[in-house]
Amino acid sequence: MMPNAQGDAPIDVPLLTGTETFFIVWNRGSGSHDADDLRATIERVLTEAGRRYQLMPVDGGRKLPQTARQALEAARREGGVVVACGGDGTLSAVARTVLGSGVPFGILPQGTFNYFGRTYGIPQDAEIATRCLLQAHVEPVQVGMLNEQAFLVNASLGLYPQLLEDREAYKQRYGRSRWVALWSGLVTLLRGARRLALQLDSSGVRQTLRTPTLVVGNNALQLRRIGIAEADALGHGQLVAMTLRPVSTPALYGLLVRGLLSRLGEAENVISFPFDHMTVRLGRRRRDIKVAMDGEICWMRAPLEFKVAPQPLLLLVPPEQQRVEPA
Repeated sequence: MMPNAQGDAPIDVPLLTGTETFFIVWNRGSGSHDADDLRATIERVLTEAGRRYQLMPVDGGRKLPQTARQALEAARREGGVVVACGGDGTLSAVARTVLGSGVPFGILPQGTFNYFGRTYGIPQDAEIATRCLLQAHVEPVQVGMLNEQAFLVNASLGLYPQLLEDREAYKQRYGRSRWVALWSGLVTLLRGARRLALQLDSSGVRQTLRTPTLVVGNNALQLRRIGIAEADALGHGQLVAMTLRPVSTPALYGLLVRGLLSRLGEAENVISFPFDHMTVRLGRRRRDIKVAMDGEICWMRAPLEFKVAPQPLLLLVPPEQQRVEPA
């Protein structure tokens, strides 16, 4: 038993026996790996280990929530584990279904950046990641919420969702790689960014600002990579907000360079702060806005409520000797 991030009732952390069945929700459209090779690798590792599993493939995101619910129901019946295989968007979608159920959750990350998996030493290599599941233990991890929808890495509005949309279009055309992601970002910034009129209410403090973007982070690794000092506040019942003062297009390029050099937090145009609950209202009577959660785009109705989930995700993490240091 341990207290949750909100300091409420203690959390039951299940002890694994090493015989639980894995119900693997696999998004075949995620990642750059050959689907047949990936499937063969997962099946070979688990079969050689004598571990029971059910691979539940799904193409794209439309049927993902339904398949995740089926996996959760099966795991509840059999005392098993739900495992998500795919990019951060896939991991997040399955995690939303599992969160609060008391069922352990494992991941086989296949995304471009893999911030969530790398945070807990889980690599993209399918064989190593699958072997990590076999010896894993359960660790409660913090999850962010936006209007009662869970996110693992970040949630954002404004410029960042546009960057993600453009990045996906470039990936479809040129392939999935970090260089393609960087190039698409440069092109997006060249077009300039529209400014949002936002009112932020957090910890009794109200801020009104015009900004091209607002990003709320729940992943310390990502924040450290770009140089945000408040990264250490994460995991203690707090999220971190990042926003920009109005800047020119050349200044946006300068901020991109700072982020690549892990120095974004030093820029005078960057505002960042930790919080446990924040309400965001939109100006000019605007009600709906495009948001991104862990790389997936959707529309939401304002006001936007950000907070830490009242219950943690019961994540399977490998033992220390199997963890891979983040690159």
